[in-house]
This record gives sequence, structure tokens and C-alpha cells, in this order.
Amino acid sequence: MDVPYDLNSYIRVLKLASTPSTDEFLQVSKIAGAGILLIGFLGFLMFAIMSLLPGVGA
Repeated sequence: MDVPYDLNSYIRVLKLASTPSTDEFLQVSKIAGAGILLIGFLGFLMFAIMSLLPGVGA
């Protein structure tokens, strides 16, 4: 592991990185929120199906 080379790589990446605009941030937030809601809905749907089936689940 070459520490000076690694540090230079990290510094180069940080210099290229920029703060997202408000529009970019809102778009990413909406997409991430939609994904979280979708996963939660799928989990609830599986729970509901397993609860309704006799002899399956707790």
C-alpha cells in the first residue's frame, strides 16, 4: 500500500467533486425516496400475503 500515492488519488477526486445543484439534489432525493417506499411496500405486501396464508409464517 503506497500511502502518498493513495492520498494524492483521494485529493484529486475531492478536487474534481462539486456540490450538486438544487435541482440535482431534489432529483436524487426523489429517486432515493421512491426506492425506499417501493422496498417498504414490497416488504409489507409479502408480510400481508404470508399472514393471510394458513400454516405459513408466524
